[in-house]
Amino acid sequence: MTEANTWHRVCNADDLAEDGRLAVRIEGRPILLIKRLGQVYALENHCPHLGCALTRGALEGFFLRCPCHDWRFDIRTGVFEYAREIALPTYPVKVEEDAIFIGIQEER
Repeated sequence: MTEANTWHRVCNADDLAEDGRLAVRIEGRPILLIKRLGQVYALENHCPHLGCALTRGALEGFFLRCPCHDWRFDIRTGVFEYAREIALPTYPVKVEEDAIFIGIQEER
């Protein structure tokens, strides 16, 4: 079985400012977009520890701190700072024709 991304348009590129965030739900998945140094990243919008939404977490460089208990995740990879075996799902992002798209992997 092969897998491919289905691309979902989520917003205009101008709608996401530098260091800005946008919480969306695609196919039932809570996803957080973050723009950092001109690059847009997409990761699951809840912490695997207590399920807290990461939308209000502090952004420190490329690390997003959970507002509930201070776990820090690398927004580029989703990896938890102190235990690499714990990671948030991340999603591919592309910007085309002034719009931001998120790829959701689906089985074919």
